[in-house]
Formats: sequence, C-alpha cells, structure tokens
Amino acid sequence: MFSSTRRQGRRTSLTKPLAVVAGLALALSACGAPQSAPPGQEGNDGGGEAGGETVTIGVGGQTLLTYLPTTLAQELGYYEEEGLDVDLQDLQGGSKALTAMIGGSTDVTSGYYEHTIQMQAKNQPIKGFVNMNLSSGLVLVVAEKNKDTIKSVADLKGKNVGVTSPGSSTDMFVKFLLSENGMALDDAAVSAIGAGSSAVAAVEQGQVDAAVMLEPDVTVLGKRLGTEPTIIEDVRTPEGLQEVFGTDAWPSSSLYATSAWLEENPESAQKLANAIKKTLQFIADHSGEEIAAEMPESFAGGDPEQYAKVIEEMKPALSTDGVFTEAGVEAVLKTQRVANPEVGDAEINLEETYTNEFVE
Repeated sequence: MFSSTRRQGRRTSLTKPLAVVAGLALALSACGAPQSAPPGQEGNDGGGEAGGETVTIGVGGQTLLTYLPTTLAQELGYYEEEGLDVDLQDLQGGSKALTAMIGGSTDVTSGYYEHTIQMQAKNQPIKGFVNMNLSSGLVLVVAEKNKDTIKSVADLKGKNVGVTSPGSSTDMFVKFLLSENGMALDDAAVSAIGAGSSAVAAVEQGQVDAAVMLEPDVTVLGKRLGTEPTIIEDVRTPEGLQEVFGTDAWPSSSLYATSAWLEENPESAQKLANAIKKTLQFIADHSGEEIAAEMPESFAGGDPEQYAKVIEEMKPALSTDGVFTEAGVEAVLKTQRVANPEVGDAEINLEETYTNEFVE
C-alpha cells in the first residue's frame, strides 16, 4: 500500500498534524475572503524578487484532498525538475492563505478560485493561473432524524443547516440553493460545524437538521450510520454540477497570485503551472492507491485504504489540463452574486480573475 521510504529534503511546513478520528478527518474547506491583511503584517509589493526561483505557496489546508495536487507535485519532485525551490506553508484555511498572500508573507496561494472574484469586489486584483479542480465537492446531507421530513431544499425552511463556517463555500452553497428554489437567503439558519470529525459528529448526533459536507466526511458518516446518508444535492460529479449549476465545471482549488506578482514573475508562474499540469496527468494515469503511496503517510489519518479509495473516487472531479473554462468561471460568479452580498451586483470583470496563458 504505502511506500516504506519517504522522500527527504523537500520543504513542506505543516503547522498541525491530521487528526485521526473515525478513520479519517480529512475534508475540503473553502473560507470567505478576509477584509484586509492582518495589522502590522509587512507586504512585499506582490511577491518575491522578479525572476527569482524561490516561491512560497500558502495552502488553504494542506491535508485536504482538494489541494492534493499541490503537495503531490512536491512529493513527485516536479517543482524541483522545473528548477524551483518551493516552500509549502500549511495555513489551515483558505482565508488565512489568502490573507498571508495579500500581506506579502507568501507569493502564491493554493486556494479556491472564488477568492479572486471576492477580492476584485474589494479592488484588490488577484488572478488564478492554474485550475486544479472541476468541482467544489459539496453534498447537502440530511440528518437521519429528518430523513422522512426533509426531502427537498424547500423543506429546509425554518431548519438549521450545518456548514464549515459562515461565509464559507458551504454556506454560500446553502444560500444559492435557497435562492434557486425561490426562497429567502435566511429561510434556513446556518451553524458552524467545521469539517472532519466535528462535522460527522454534528450530523450523526442530530445537532443540525441537515449539513453541507465534503469527502471523505460523507463516506465516514455513512460508516458511522451503517447506511447511506440521505442526500438532497450533490455536486461531486459532472452530472451533479450540470443539474445544480448548469455547467460541467465549477473551478475550486487553484493556484492564484496577485496580478503584480504574475507580471513580475512570469517564468516562475510558468514553472509552477508546468509542475501542476504534470501532477494532474500523473493523477489521471495512476490509481488512488498509487497516488496515496506518493503522499506523506500522515495525510492518510491512520486509514491508508480509505484514503486511497477516496482519492480514486475524487479523480473524475479533478482537472487534467489546468485550464479554466468560461462556463466554469461564470458558474462561480453566479454563485457569488446570489450568496455573497459583497459581490452582489458589483461590476466584475471575469477576464481579470483568471488566465490560461501558463497552461495552454
């Protein structure tokens, strides 16, 4: 299963080990954009030295499966092959990773594409330049106690829905679904249940009426319940995306940077894009077990077989070429306009939120 020898000498900074609960405590999480950089944090005018080959990437939760390509590229040596010295900083959340980049302590963020739209609404230009995931991987699950009474989004009126945190992509998914079903955004209350073991426990114990969950939490919940969870909406697959968003792609995890950094460091951006594209192709060409064997053993949360299984199931939702599609970015903007008041009717130029020049 897992290789007994691990590669040494690659710089990966983990600030917190992965918890081992219910076999796994991995989950996807995308937080809302920060208001500004932390007080007192010094900037560096958009990134590292122009033309430099050292790049610091802040990751919005390095053990989370949505960001797997960022770490796998390191483990496979692809950054090094491109001539880059990459320092991965695990910042334990998308908003923290974004804040660090805006403040200048990192050069690039491995985070959700939607942040580029949110920050344009704040007149802070950032741009995605590699798309890693075609789906946010969200699932609207009903607590067992309500499986006979909550059978549609309309039945959520007056109910309490668990989300990773208010303002997160999980929260925005709830608000989007409410709006699409002719309901007010506050017709259902939301409660923060986090991800991983806390989310599984909240749903299993009926602390919430329903919840937006992510893999492998949905699988872990099913194991705990001894039955398949009741699911209302599911965008883990292209079919689900088409049904909910009317598109085959909803870009989520990506590499993005300030527009200034991209202008000053095009060679480094190109090398990063090359490394991630090779990684995406590696994922497409290998089994979940083979991919898991290349990842740090601690990321499996004590259950390597489950880790490999969830990776295999996740593969169809990953990009194979790193390209952003017009339909995909339009779908993300649509979600933001409905669910994020700060975006709302703001004038957004999508062409300034992403570029395919480094992946085509």
